[in-house]
Amino acid sequence: MARGGINKAVVQKARQALLARGIHPSIDAVRIELGNTGSKTTIHRYLKELDASQPAAPAVGVKLTDALGHLVAQLAQQLKEEGEEEVAAARHVFEAQMQTLQAQLAISQQALAAAQQQLQIQAAALAQESEQLATTRSTLQAEQTRNATLNQAVGELNLRLADKDEQIASLEEKHQHARDALEHYRNASREQREQEQRRHEGQVQQLQVEVRQMQQTLIVKQDELTRLNRDNEGLLVQIRTLKDEKRTLKTQGDRRQAQIQGLEVDLAQLTGSRSELEKQNQNLALSLAERVTELRQQLQLIGKLEAQLRQAEKAAAQAQDNG
Repeated sequence: MARGGINKAVVQKARQALLARGIHPSIDAVRIELGNTGSKTTIHRYLKELDASQPAAPAVGVKLTDALGHLVAQLAQQLKEEGEEEVAAARHVFEAQMQTLQAQLAISQQALAAAQQQLQIQAAALAQESEQLATTRSTLQAEQTRNATLNQAVGELNLRLADKDEQIASLEEKHQHARDALEHYRNASREQREQEQRRHEGQVQQLQVEVRQMQQTLIVKQDELTRLNRDNEGLLVQIRTLKDEKRTLKTQGDRRQAQIQGLEVDLAQLTGSRSELEKQNQNLALSLAERVTELRQQLQLIGKLEAQLRQAEKAAAQAQDNG
């Protein structure tokens, strides 16, 4: 579509004026005739239509060489104009491709920056996980050492408890022997009293003396029995105390064992997280390498397009020089 009010009639009028003055109606000549207005593409299209319908006749009296010169000049101008159009079209295509490649390059650079940032974040996370893993291992080792100490203490207490059990069993055996002796003594005394009662009354006093002696002996035995019972109660209290300590140590040992198991689970989870982070890091490195390869290919394509553009500009310059 014509711009600036240029139409076919105006171009035809300018063409005829130039032909009347013996000037070849080239695109530039017609545009100058029109006051440097109008698009060269539009003028060229109208001139082609006019040349097809109204070929320019050589002026009367013009020599054949001049007509050939005008024809050669017209062909050269046409070649120049077509070359300019092809160069303009190639430049337009190149600029569009350049813009597309620049946009792709910007996107690739942004993706590369994002990948590098993600890689840095993953590396920092991996370092933090490694530090936490080292801390957990140190804590686990300390807890294992403490648990071994507690187990040793529990073993020593078990040995002491076994020793106390043996002492209690020995005391109980002695206590049983004392009760058996006392019962035997009571039975013997009762039999002896029954026998003495059947004897002469004269022997009653002697028997009473013997009874008092036996009673005193019994009191002594009862005192010994009371002392043994008191010692037995003290030993029972010690046994209960040792059993309470044993239960407490067992509870502490179970709690420590649960903590160790929890730390082992945390260690396994941290090891899995570290493996996953290393895998993600490798994937990011591969993706980054692919991005770099694509960027290099795009740069090579841009270089080829620039070389083609230089060749087109060189061809256009040679065409202008030949014109």
